[in-house]
Amino acid sequence: MKQIDTDSNVHEAQADIYPLDPSEEPQPSQTSSSSPNSLKLLKRTSPQNWLQKAFALTIAASVSATLGLAAALLLPLPLGLVAKDGETRSSKLWQVGLGYQVARPVNILIMGIDRVPNAKEGSSEIFMGRSDTMLLLRVDPITDSVSLLSIPRDTQIELPGIGTDKINDANVQGGATLAARTVSSVLNGVTIDRYIRISTDAFRELVDLIGGVEVNVPKPMIYEDKTQKLKINLSPGLQTLNGDQAEQFARFRWDDLGDIGRVQRQQTLLKALRQKLTHPTIIPRLPALVQAMQKYIDTNLSMEEILALVGTGRKLSEGKFKMVMLPGRFSTPDEYVASYWIIDPVGRDRVMKQYFDVDPVLSSSVTVSDSVRIAIQNASDNPTAASQLRRYLAEKGFQDTYVINDLPSSQAQTHVIAQKGDLDAAETLQKILGVGVVEADSTGDLESDITIRIGNDWLRQTR
Repeated sequence: MKQIDTDSNVHEAQADIYPLDPSEEPQPSQTSSSSPNSLKLLKRTSPQNWLQKAFALTIAASVSATLGLAAALLLPLPLGLVAKDGETRSSKLWQVGLGYQVARPVNILIMGIDRVPNAKEGSSEIFMGRSDTMLLLRVDPITDSVSLLSIPRDTQIELPGIGTDKINDANVQGGATLAARTVSSVLNGVTIDRYIRISTDAFRELVDLIGGVEVNVPKPMIYEDKTQKLKINLSPGLQTLNGDQAEQFARFRWDDLGDIGRVQRQQTLLKALRQKLTHPTIIPRLPALVQAMQKYIDTNLSMEEILALVGTGRKLSEGKFKMVMLPGRFSTPDEYVASYWIIDPVGRDRVMKQYFDVDPVLSSSVTVSDSVRIAIQNASDNPTAASQLRRYLAEKGFQDTYVINDLPSSQAQTHVIAQKGDLDAAETLQKILGVGVVEADSTGDLESDITIRIGNDWLRQTR
């Protein structure tokens, strides 16, 4: 992994981490005296279990800039995947790595960088292209949570000396320094502690190494970009995609939703890839995967900070992982010649406060409408469930509802998706339904505030 010094324009404060003496067994109530913000120490897990998580985290960091997977793999591996005590281990790595934990919330800017024509392999030039994907990751050891904000590449911003531009051009004009400064500026001054830049080649190779990922391709996807050496040709349906096909799925944006549809597909791939990486047959291959990914990474995270993230990641549960997209709208042709994603200031302020604990720069006089726009998608075994739920919601006072196409396969549990990050509204709806789980991600219908994906638990509820 390439290590570089912390840039002066990226927040210079080190992530608060502190070492433990490997010879001492920490007690649950013990705290570090070296840092006023340090957390209570955690009990040790088995050496092999820690190593697996360390490998998983490194892989996650390697791929995250392409698909936002760093946060997904900070979560613990499922129960039953811990290696047996007799298996080979590196006790030295275990002893050193277990001695670090994150002691305060950390924000990491993650960028997947487009291929740079004629850039020499292995040179720093490969990291100076446009950011094909941009994400802001927050690891919060205080709440034991991870938040991931997807920032559309077409987001309209102002660049010094250039003027109105798209946020994906910030890395080209000023590298990680300008990219971090720009993201902080448009997101209410949020602190950017560290960054990760990754070549888009990383994702393709990783998917091939793990034998592909299973996703549902919703419609035919056909496009060719000779400059980026990208040829997209995918048929619809549930299928296992190889590395090249998965990259096609992730990068396709030539439909009515443009870049925003791509953000949704990337979050779909996030879930599929995490599921594959935590499969028992993949665990033994993690060391080789780590080695393969290193050449694609540029970061100012130190090894100690990576190990601190691993230590924190051991505590996290899947329910503490939240994904959201930066709220906004498409620009119209009469506004601008180029197509932009225009930030919704009210939605941005809500997301930054709820997920990143950042207050608005100025209090907004605009209030959120009492009317919540709800999309209903049937993913149950009853073909009339969507219309039934729509009538039920109307009885409860929700009038702005509409039905979208059924999910191709049924699911056991109803999902209430906070498409624009409004968790309060999603949790209220979940209580009204009496079933299901709330999800903070952007895989619902783009035009909705909340998308309800009906599962078979709703059918049992209405019998």
